[in-house]
Amino acid sequence: MTVAIRRLGSGDIAAMRGLNALYADAFDDPATYRRDHPDDAWLARQLAKDAVILLVAEKEGRIVGGLTAYELPKLEAARSEIYLYDLAVDAAHRRCGIATALIAELQHIAAETGAWAVFVQADYIDPPAIALYTKLGIREDVLHFDLPPVPRGR
Repeated sequence: MTVAIRRLGSGDIAAMRGLNALYADAFDDPATYRRDHPDDAWLARQLAKDAVILLVAEKEGRIVGGLTAYELPKLEAARSEIYLYDLAVDAAHRRCGIATALIAELQHIAAETGAWAVFVQADYIDPPAIALYTKLGIREDVLHFDLPPVPRGR
């Protein structure tokens, strides 16, 4: 069976919900990916944005992999970068080239939009992701910090 890679658009709300369910299972994080589902109108608006890139890998009509990426316009140069935010493949379909095919499609989109680079982060505790990204790109060891939003007046 072949796997088809396609980009989601504003009419793909059910597929987006399916991708979130895949993320919930793959990341063992149902609280993030299944709690407080955005309504259909919210998802349609996000799916319609050119800067939001959602790719799915489908096999026999079932989503078996996917990625979420964001195009980030730069201000120091007339170019953009693409941040690969989430990437997951169903456990039964791993090690079949699906993640590599999804990334390859993202790289094609990056070239078509004139992006300067695609970048991704990996956790030290995720050797398979580190091996995949090492095979496909150049490793940089950086620190990541989450800074919380703070309301004005505090």
